[in-house]
Amino acid sequence: MPDRILFVCTGNTCRSPMAEAIARSHMQRLGWTDIIVESAGVAAADGEDASDGALVVTLEEGQDLSPHRARRLTPALVDAASLILVMGPRHLERVRAIGGGERAHLLTAYAHADPQAPFVADPFGGDLDTYRATYAELKGAVVAALERWRASR
Repeated sequence: MPDRILFVCTGNTCRSPMAEAIARSHMQRLGWTDIIVESAGVAAADGEDASDGALVVTLEEGQDLSPHRARRLTPALVDAASLILVMGPRHLERVRAIGGGERAHLLTAYAHADPQAPFVADPFGGDLDTYRATYAELKGAVVAALERWRASR
């Protein structure tokens, strides 16, 4: 059975879908087929589209978030995940409260093996440069996290 990595943010319209797209792209480039990546939001409105900024920036990077639909974090998603990577401390609290336990980590802390790593700020409502900066931050962290996870398996 493949491992499942779940990315979590607030609305599942910006950070976690971008992280999911980055992870898919990285895994496809390396031919990894044994990991499933998903995303969800602690306060997501089910069915919402990715934000315009996230759509534009991922398209600039050769990924397409137009099929993405937001979904709320559920205990079932948490239970199914092998690794849960969240964007901020509130997300970590929520994931752990519904059973994520030691499988849940702040993305940046896990990626860089640094418990003091800053969390990924929400670009929602920002301009395209804000989204580009968030994407770049996510890309570095997601790739490092995937490499760490893969090495531990």
